[in-house]
Amino acid sequence: MDLLWSATDLAFRDEVRSFLEERLTPELRRSGRSMTSVYSDHEASLQWQRILHERGWAAPAWPVEHGGCDWSLTQHYVFSKESILAGAPSLSPMGIRMVAHAIIAYGTPAQKDFFLPRILTGEVFFCQGYSEPEAGSDLAALTMAAVDDGDDLVCTGSKIWTTHAREANWMFGLVRTSRVAKKQQGITFVLIDMTSPGVRIRPLVMTSGEEIQNQVFFDEVRVPKANVVGDVDDGWTVAKYLLEFERGGGASAPALQVMAEQVTAAAATQPGPQRGVLIDDPAFSRKLADARIRTDVLEILEYRVLAALAGGGHPGPASSMLKVLTTELSQTLTELAMEAAGPRGRAYQPHATRPGGPVAEYEPPPDGYVSGEPWQAVAPLRYLNDRAGSIYAGSNEIQRNILAKAALGL
Repeated sequence: MDLLWSATDLAFRDEVRSFLEERLTPELRRSGRSMTSVYSDHEASLQWQRILHERGWAAPAWPVEHGGCDWSLTQHYVFSKESILAGAPSLSPMGIRMVAHAIIAYGTPAQKDFFLPRILTGEVFFCQGYSEPEAGSDLAALTMAAVDDGDDLVCTGSKIWTTHAREANWMFGLVRTSRVAKKQQGITFVLIDMTSPGVRIRPLVMTSGEEIQNQVFFDEVRVPKANVVGDVDDGWTVAKYLLEFERGGGASAPALQVMAEQVTAAAATQPGPQRGVLIDDPAFSRKLADARIRTDVLEILEYRVLAALAGGGHPGPASSMLKVLTTELSQTLTELAMEAAGPRGRAYQPHATRPGGPVAEYEPPPDGYVSGEPWQAVAPLRYLNDRAGSIYAGSNEIQRNILAKAALGL
């Protein structure tokens, strides 16, 4: 794996910078830089996706025949890092980074023809229906029933912690189609039209006040068998494959590196616990240096996974390692950001941010006043959101068990 940038890569970097300078409006940049979680403001995210799709850059990691880019490993990283540096809003991962890979690998020709182009344009916007009230990290314990009825599966049950369920018009989910001795069997992977009769959505208010997560109820919802991805009763195979892309397969290190730079810059101006500035405090600078070193290590690991993807492979057990490293590093950096923000970072000011969903029961000040700099308003909301990072996509304890078994043979 060659990590040196070639003349071609440098030229590509300049091309990306020019594109971002031309197409990123001030409002889109504000949406990207004021994100409070991994999710951008929904409308800004879709607007940016349409701009990228017009250029052919909405889903660079897809196979070229389905709309991906014939980029080198370095070019993928250049695009990711330059986008973050420029303040581009993130795209929802549910469609482009997650279910699309499952459809490409296991979908029928009809499913590929219908869903993949519409995912690219944003016409089809997915949410994920995995977790249930009694099945989270132990996902195989799911109970949402799907009863065979001719050409349909009739689904009854509920899903929880469903991100952007109110914005989505489709859900990819797992349902129980039979009960056998091994609970991983008898599960089927389905694509559900969210406008189907019998679907009801209840928003959940997060600690940050945002309404991004939801509980979704299904009352005898009919799902055509044509919407089954893979085989009936073998959805666990599809789900495991998809989870590798949810947990690893993207490029998280650039965003964390940018966050580390922002924390460093802020700490160079904020007062320290003694005299001087925070960056000169040995305890703080030691924690920051450790986080930056771990972020550089993560970058190399992501290079390895992206190299495997570029060769036609998939993340494998490395996805679990990336998930642990990425979420725990992000938590560390948001903690350091809170330290750097100081007392003004304790104020709850969501009106100064661009969260990924509406904020419940919050009245902004009439004059829009913000205590401190905008990043100090973002810091506490990012901190609150990141507490869930080590739980979502399978808790980090589960990921360590997977690594122990799959990578270490324990």
